[in-house]
Amino acid sequence: MFEYIKLEMRRTLRDASFVTFGIGMPVLMYLLFTNIGGGQSGDAEWKVSSMVGMAAYGALGSALGTGTGVASDKAIGWLRQMRIAPLPPTRVVTGRAISGSVTVLPGILAVLLSGALINGVRLDAWQWAALTLLLWIGALPFTMLGLGNGYRLSAQATGVVNVACLMGLAILGGLWFPVSAFPGWLQKIAEYTPTHRFADLGWATSQGHAPGPATVALMGAWLVAFGAYAVVSYRRSARTA
Repeated sequence: MFEYIKLEMRRTLRDASFVTFGIGMPVLMYLLFTNIGGGQSGDAEWKVSSMVGMAAYGALGSALGTGTGVASDKAIGWLRQMRIAPLPPTRVVTGRAISGSVTVLPGILAVLLSGALINGVRLDAWQWAALTLLLWIGALPFTMLGLGNGYRLSAQATGVVNVACLMGLAILGGLWFPVSAFPGWLQKIAEYTPTHRFADLGWATSQGHAPGPATVALMGAWLVAFGAYAVVSYRRSARTA
């Protein structure tokens, strides 16, 4: 399985569109949101909050993008070759999830570096380290979601569904705009979304304290749900390929 993970990592990191949209776009959006226009753009607290949100957004996009690659592999027959190998579905999905998680890291680091070097964000060393680690690990449920979509849907449909998931979850989870600006009923819904709890891992760290138990529990629940979806979708693809 280790060789399989290395292969998938090399394939993803060589993709020019991954570098452009998975890394460049979140950085550009972060700098635009925090340096152009009035309102909160010059506020130091907003620059930290937006940095976390955009790092989470970049991680979300890269994680879901793993599923697009899976759908393409399915279309060219790569998954049929994988089924010949002596790997059970759980190990195949786990291996692809690990390789996908590695490709999430560059987008996170790019946004955090932009915050530190361009926007002058200042955090303690332990906060930078914890922020990077928590956002990296916390992206795993979305990698599973992307994989589930890729195994279940065609390449074209996966692209459309993943974009819808990316935009919908990012906005509803408060990655672009503060949840406090939402209507009351929508705030209550947003609190249970995986993206809001995902970003809360970083927001709590940037404020100098550990994420709350509710955030950790909900992220664990979403990981189990999306992980089960990915495994079931992989098994279903074996019957329909």
